[in-house]
Amino acid sequence: MKLIRFGEPGKEKIGVQLDGKNYDVSAFGGDYNEEFFAESGLERLEEFVKANEGKLIEIPEGTRLGAPFTRPSKIVCIGLNYKDHAAETGAQIPVEPVIFMKASTALVGPNDNVVIPKNSVKTDWEVEFCIVIGKKASYVDEANALDYVAGYVLHNDVSEREFQIERGGTWDKGKGCDTFAPMGPFMATADEIPDVNNVRLWLKVNGETYQDGNTSNLIFNIPFVVSYVSQFMTLLPGDVISTGTPAGVGLGFNPPIYLKPGDVIELGADYLGEQRQEVVTYKPQ
Repeated sequence: MKLIRFGEPGKEKIGVQLDGKNYDVSAFGGDYNEEFFAESGLERLEEFVKANEGKLIEIPEGTRLGAPFTRPSKIVCIGLNYKDHAAETGAQIPVEPVIFMKASTALVGPNDNVVIPKNSVKTDWEVEFCIVIGKKASYVDEANALDYVAGYVLHNDVSEREFQIERGGTWDKGKGCDTFAPMGPFMATADEIPDVNNVRLWLKVNGETYQDGNTSNLIFNIPFVVSYVSQFMTLLPGDVISTGTPAGVGLGFNPPIYLKPGDVIELGADYLGEQRQEVVTYKPQ
């Protein structure tokens, strides 16, 4: 099953994608939030969809898609989790996963604009494969880790490299700016992906391919990451873990390439669909 949310920002309704078409399931009630995942929402929604087969209203083409779930309690990210990406940034291969947090207020829809922050000169892109947690997870064994996964989602981990690397402290200040976490177009439930350790992901800027990787090249794979993160914090239903990006980010080029107003970012992954964002200048509200 593929979960979507649609409509104007802050007023999204819930839906599902079936055979490539988007349908309104707002009559099911509620939203795709912590309560939904914690209270067997996926199973109940599947029963609702089956019971209403042929009756669901199709969503008009061109309707805005929001992130496929409400703002999670946290977005946890794994840094330097592909050997080729670590090499291009001049970093050592991590002995243990590098964990940082991304502000949940950065969450936007898959095709919403990416806003270059005020005073930014080094805004960059990162295509990533994300895990969505399905039930409360604390001190999870790696062997059982996938039992705690509700599904997966595509993420553009937009990053401001000067804020991240040159302004002191941790990476978080370069990761959590508004619009820096486009997710979607849908959340694919865990059964939609036959092998999470073999998923191709790619990213283009202005039609030129910069990233083309595969989760088979992760240093720390999906079950290990879920288990590892749960040793340091309780993961709640609906929380997101972004698993890292392959080589090809702007920072890795000589000279580096950074996003500018008017650029168009396109990205995608097997089983997780595609995104498209236009890059715009920050304007005070």
